[in-house]
Amino acid sequence: MPLARADLESLLRARQLDRTLTTSLPPLDPNDDGAVAPSGITALDARLGGGLPRGQLSELVGPRSSGRTSVLLQLLAAATARGELVAVVDALDMLDVESAAAAGVDLDRLLWVRGHVVTSPGMCRDLNQRALEQAIRAVALVLQAGNFGVVVFDAAEAPSDAVRRLPFTTWLRLQRMIEGSQTACVLLGSEPMARSSAGLTVKLGAGGAGRAGGGKFTDRVFEGVEVEARIVRARAHGREEATVALTTVASDGDYA
Repeated sequence: MPLARADLESLLRARQLDRTLTTSLPPLDPNDDGAVAPSGITALDARLGGGLPRGQLSELVGPRSSGRTSVLLQLLAAATARGELVAVVDALDMLDVESAAAAGVDLDRLLWVRGHVVTSPGMCRDLNQRALEQAIRAVALVLQAGNFGVVVFDAAEAPSDAVRRLPFTTWLRLQRMIEGSQTACVLLGSEPMARSSAGLTVKLGAGGAGRAGGGKFTDRVFEGVEVEARIVRARAHGREEATVALTTVASDGDYA
């Protein structure tokens, strides 16, 4: 990853976040309304009990064009609108900043860490493995900063075999880092990756008759895409599941 640890620490200090490198925010009260990070999508938040849980590792997964990035951008927009800082560790450097701004994300409150995972590495599979491991280290450093409302690890287009080769302890370690904190950590992928370490998984797929429906372009934003979200709470008694149909604001191109 081009951004080394020293560079990331310097950037955090430049944004006046250096004091949080060793000092976390007050512990989270699970009975407080602030225990969740609303996504800004009314139907989804209603099923989630208000939003994504803070102090937990959550997953937002689905194939390309499932609406996963649209939901993510709305989550980031809702967080920055509340005045929170957000961070995206972008393993493949695929975030479309103009689409993020069009979706309402306050870019002044966004820390974007850009990676360089190779989608077609040929025989050099170790390149991707090292790149993903560096991206995970960046996520850990940002979580240690402790002053972000939402932190995202975007590996949605990373080679699936490289993601699967990450040790299971990776996700356990990230979960331990945010327990009791005010940060909602979100893993964005094509399929679940954290297994039992994730407290909540939102699986996105085509709505209606099995394909995305309707929609219209406005500037760089594609509005009115119908998707279905299946919510799985691994930590609930009996593994709680629910589904909800929703219409998202999806960004242009591969980011739908």
